[in-house]
Amino acid sequence: MAVATELKTAASPRAAAKARTPVAIVDIGSNSVRLVVYESQLRNAATLQNEKAICGIGRDMVSTGRLHAEGCTEALEALARFRIIADGLGVEAREAVATAAARDAVNGAEFVAKAEKAWGSPIRVLAGEDEARIAAEGVVAGIPNADGLVADLGGGSLDMVTVKNGVTGRAFTLPFGPLRLMDQSKGDPDKARDLVDKGLKDLPGLSSPALYAVGGIWRSFARVDMEEQNYPLHVLQQYVIPRGRALRLCKVLAGLSRESLRKIKVVSKRRAEALPYGAVVLERLLNAGDIKDVVISAYGLREGLFYARLPAEDRAKDPLLEFAIGANDRLARVAAHADEMINWTQPLFEGEGTELRRIREASAYFSDIGWRRHPDDRAIGAMGQVLTAPFAGADHRARALIATSIFHRYSGDEDFPRDLILAGLLDKDDERRALRLGLTWRFAFSLSASAVGELSHYKLRMTPAKIVLEVPARREAIASDPVQKRLGALAEVFDRRGEILVG
Repeated sequence: MAVATELKTAASPRAAAKARTPVAIVDIGSNSVRLVVYESQLRNAATLQNEKAICGIGRDMVSTGRLHAEGCTEALEALARFRIIADGLGVEAREAVATAAARDAVNGAEFVAKAEKAWGSPIRVLAGEDEARIAAEGVVAGIPNADGLVADLGGGSLDMVTVKNGVTGRAFTLPFGPLRLMDQSKGDPDKARDLVDKGLKDLPGLSSPALYAVGGIWRSFARVDMEEQNYPLHVLQQYVIPRGRALRLCKVLAGLSRESLRKIKVVSKRRAEALPYGAVVLERLLNAGDIKDVVISAYGLREGLFYARLPAEDRAKDPLLEFAIGANDRLARVAAHADEMINWTQPLFEGEGTELRRIREASAYFSDIGWRRHPDDRAIGAMGQVLTAPFAGADHRARALIATSIFHRYSGDEDFPRDLILAGLLDKDDERRALRLGLTWRFAFSLSASAVGELSHYKLRMTPAKIVLEVPARREAIASDPVQKRLGALAEVFDRRGEILVG
């Protein structure tokens, strides 16, 4: 398959060595200071280290015009720690940015100079529109088909950019981060609503199919919604909250007292006091535009900075497939077998669309990740490993479909455990699709035992009534009882009969 070939052969040894060098991104926001260290400069790079310090350097800035002194001290301490971590991990490629608070405060430049000494490298202060566009690029990195309005809510600003077909449009930035709103409104949510409404009035581009919500406050909002809905999949990336439900939750959270907020277990105490103001901003945005869904993006500014460092050919790659290929390379018995299996089983899936094909390919790349697990844990363990894996480029339906297919790859056609049913994520057609994929890989492995080149000795074809396996006479012994049973189970789920032709 071309994607896998490109991944393994495109780079020269020197380029590959450079790509494996860790990359550190530091984001100094109005509320938090964050460090992310990626293992390499590749599309599917894993995170070596990801941590934050809630410092609140932008607290009280509207009243004083200055950065919060205690918050700045905590931020400098965090940056010094981040420097030690980056040094220990051998990071050479480093990038650091500061956003709204450092940009707007009277003593912002003074703080940045101290921060550069603590971090040991230059820090770029982003203009508001640049901050918005970079965050939108991060969303596109994780959701390539994003179509709507990206809204990044930081502690000091609300940055918005339209996106469509992977292209960002006009950018806007408004001073409506929760820390500023708390200060401007003197702790009055109703006054905060008025401030946001005035800022959003007559702003173009607010009517969109979806609002892609970026930022820690809105991730906390999503966690509360997940808890209330008893949602079965605790993955924030591409979690969808319908408009009506989002508006109801906004009103509830905006009216909670500090004591009630502290009792919300899924929200950190340092995020809790800002949550009502994040809810106010979301409510006013939804009311200002005809927005159908709120889609949570765990990707934002930091991912946008990392994405911008990649070559154009890497940025164009599918994030789901790149992750799955990487998992296959690391965890499968023989990595090349997955590509061979995808091509060999193609006759069973003629006419599938682009989205179903990429789901099938991802499923194939994940199909041998559980071979080292204890047999009693393979089906459930491998399924869970896929279900919560940190990949992008897949909504929750696709994620659940792929994970369920891996359950069936190891369990066969036995019923999916009722206590593991992913409520509302898969319909009957999806469940059948997952079963077909799982039994397809299970059958292929019974012929090849994952050895490269084995499948090429046989031919698989599908007729209106049968799935036929053609076996050369010299290999007749392969068509034993296990293969016959697995072919029969596979054919049945395709509403056909299995047949083995030896000759």
